[in-house]
Amino acid sequence: MEKSMSMAPLLLMVLCLPFALGWHDYNQALSKSILFFEAQRSGYLPHNQRVTWRANSGLNDGKASGVDLVGGYYDAGDNVKFGLPMAFTITMMSWSIIEYGKPMAANGELGHAMEAVKWGTDYLIKAHPEPYVLYGEVGDGNTDHYCWQRPEDMTTDRHAYKIDPSNPGSDLAGETAAAMAAASIVFRRSNPAYSSELLHHAYQLFDFADKYRGKYDSSITVAQKYYRSVSGYNDELLWAAAWLYQASNNQYYLNYLGKNGDSMGGTGWAMTEFGWDVKYAGVQTLVAKFLMQGKAGMHAPVFERYHQKAEHFMCSLIGKGTRNVQKTPGGLMFRQRWNNMQFVTSASFLATVYSDYLASSRGTLRCAAGNVAPTQLISFAKSQVDYLLGDNPRGTSYMVGYGNNFPRQVHHRGSSIVSIKVDSKFIACRQGYAAWYTRKASDPNVLTGAVVGGPDAYDNFADERDNYEQTEPATYNNAPLLGILARLGSGHSGYNQLLP
Repeated sequence: MEKSMSMAPLLLMVLCLPFALGWHDYNQALSKSILFFEAQRSGYLPHNQRVTWRANSGLNDGKASGVDLVGGYYDAGDNVKFGLPMAFTITMMSWSIIEYGKPMAANGELGHAMEAVKWGTDYLIKAHPEPYVLYGEVGDGNTDHYCWQRPEDMTTDRHAYKIDPSNPGSDLAGETAAAMAAASIVFRRSNPAYSSELLHHAYQLFDFADKYRGKYDSSITVAQKYYRSVSGYNDELLWAAAWLYQASNNQYYLNYLGKNGDSMGGTGWAMTEFGWDVKYAGVQTLVAKFLMQGKAGMHAPVFERYHQKAEHFMCSLIGKGTRNVQKTPGGLMFRQRWNNMQFVTSASFLATVYSDYLASSRGTLRCAAGNVAPTQLISFAKSQVDYLLGDNPRGTSYMVGYGNNFPRQVHHRGSSIVSIKVDSKFIACRQGYAAWYTRKASDPNVLTGAVVGGPDAYDNFADERDNYEQTEPATYNNAPLLGILARLGSGHSGYNQLLP
């Protein structure tokens, strides 16, 4: 840069950007984003439930199949319990706690975050009643989407769908194994018995996933329209192995990553996305961590290939790679029109942990455009979170209840209909559409902490309930955000992320 360059035009430019200099209370955003999970709870609500406009729901789930499937989470604005995104949500919440539990504790939120994980794992344990049986969905999207009802009034079909050896689902079983393994690390100190129970389920589920291979949506076909497994199951098998190794230190899983890295795409797929369907970038990030920790052993050459693909992902985020992610004019990573924010939070989480892994190992990021300091990754994550919280051309916070200007007409059954505690009159299936869905007013219940789908490729956003691509929230939008907010709220990286 020329030293003689005047700072005046630069200063003027900064002052003209209303969204350039926002200051955010990351700790408050963290508290709110954990609260959202309480609004998504299914089953019998506990005495310490803080989202008081919700009540018990789905109390007969699993009964017709002779299994207790009460509990768990509704995934988004509907009342279905989808196993694949729910398990991914638990994995990412757990990873957030594993990496950034200390700042969460300092903020007084660690207990709430662990309760949010346990609400999910308690359900996943019930959904896995036998070694080779896993229930992967309760309710179905078609009948559910025909109705607009509070969960408490639900009259839709609550059929339970499962995978087993003759109807396999390696992606579903693999992701659930990953969730159980990651959560077992979370509870290792505070609840060792529960932790080992989770690890036991994780071992069984990995065995099930690996032995009886198949795509879960070929077995649970009702999931195809909503959570189709486009990437197949190889990424989930590697992802589960990585989490099982991290949870157990069992060499079998490290060897699995080494032996199958090339054939299952772990070292082959150069990705620019990470989410509930495609796990490769997550696997590559974890394996790069094992490599930095000096655990690769004889698998070092293979692990180095995973590592290179992790770096490809990171470089693409910060615009220094061979194929960079698309961004909106306002700077938000853009992947797709429908619920784009899920990719923003997931990618930002990987950038955050990878930045800390590099800093811990005193490494630099090797990009096509040259070597990059780890701090550039954390700056990217911060820019994405700041955009989400309101530093954008519209000045809109895409987290409900954070800031002054946030979505008021969220595409969410529970928040858009008067609370059953305020008006207990039953609301029938189609009645909800007529009386509540089409209302142009704000939701009667504020869905605090929910991260909605977000703006389009040009930073445009319409706050309308029927605009589900932009105004529907989801649990997997929030889960990775917990870790990033805790990290940004702590303000420094004075801890070594590579230590066990």
